[in-house]
Amino acid sequence: MATVKVRLGLPSEGGRQGTVFYQVTHRSRTRRISTSIRLAAEDWDAAGCGVKARAGHAEDGAPVLRGGRYRMEPSSLQDRIDSGLVRLRLITRHLDRLRKDYSIDDIIHRYESGNGCASVLSFMDARIAELSAAGKQGTARNYTRAKDSLARYLGGDDIPFIAMTADFVAGYALFLEKRGVVRNSVSFYMRILRAVYNSAVRHLFVEQTYPFSDVYTGVGRTVKRAVRESVVSRLFRLDLSRSAGLSLARDLFIFSYCTRGMAFVDMAYLRKDDIRGGSIHYVRRKTGQPLCVRMEPCIRQIVDRYADRSEVYVFPILKSEDPEKTYARYQVALNYYNRQLKQLGRMLHLDSGLTSYVARHSWATAARNHNIPVSVISAAMGHQSEKTTQIYLAMLEDSVIDSANQEIISCLK
Repeated sequence: MATVKVRLGLPSEGGRQGTVFYQVTHRSRTRRISTSIRLAAEDWDAAGCGVKARAGHAEDGAPVLRGGRYRMEPSSLQDRIDSGLVRLRLITRHLDRLRKDYSIDDIIHRYESGNGCASVLSFMDARIAELSAAGKQGTARNYTRAKDSLARYLGGDDIPFIAMTADFVAGYALFLEKRGVVRNSVSFYMRILRAVYNSAVRHLFVEQTYPFSDVYTGVGRTVKRAVRESVVSRLFRLDLSRSAGLSLARDLFIFSYCTRGMAFVDMAYLRKDDIRGGSIHYVRRKTGQPLCVRMEPCIRQIVDRYADRSEVYVFPILKSEDPEKTYARYQVALNYYNRQLKQLGRMLHLDSGLTSYVARHSWATAARNHNIPVSVISAAMGHQSEKTTQIYLAMLEDSVIDSANQEIISCLK
């Protein structure tokens, strides 16, 4: 079993400052791991192996909130020291659990190999780079938004994962709320930050303390997005021969509806070779789940309409196969699509309008109204759990509720 201690190494020539280092001992061998932390001898508590508390500063390791933001104080040096100490102990504990012979060099190698990602923002940067390299541009963009938000809260500083306590997380949530960030957006940032924290736990940067247990990470009800089947039918019959843009937007909406709510991103990236054997075979870009949709006549009609517009893709949305170029083009196309849908909504005299999500929600609602079980709807839409499907179906049509109520009270007559 390896042991790890913290020491302050003072220069032999009698200089005022020394370097904090970790002393790792395993199987009668001892190695030093130097840190970038330099301290004067009078600021070091040799008995407690830590930084002495200074007058006017918070206790070591305690988050300090100033001006609505968590500020790094001199006492946070102890957080940095403790972070490395915790990580070394987690590494040795992990190696012990593997029940394999390991050397002190194995400990040092594991520690130093992840040193560039030992703090929260640097770890998020590494994760964003991984997502971008894997072609997951949308997720990388979401992580970047969350990282930038957290960086604003930190005021330009970075923190070790050990400082991400329940109090810190609660302070960040309060900071977002005071800035007018809506509840679902706060939850969005918290879910990403929780995923980052849990990943850091798996990489042995911090021990799991569940700091997100007391903050909201759910998805609340939003404004109803579904439209009736009669509205979809009216849209299908609209004469849009004079506008190629509106015609394409209508066709994409109907195609989404007829393919069990295929998301716009999946329609944009849908390739001609995804259609084979009379079915559409694709993988949801959001979840990675493979789906197969039978080519009904109405679907085939729309696909054939754009057969000559692209050699690679089903629809004339993307032009390149380069990941960065296609994602930039996708973003522009999504904005244009929603603008065209807004115009179509006005043409149909809809109060709530149309968006790229409406086709998906409308199919789910129509399926529920046709008494299709939630489990089937969930599988058809590629949801990873029925809880997600329930969010789509949470707001029932008033007419459905009224009909149910009429049936219930009819026995009173």
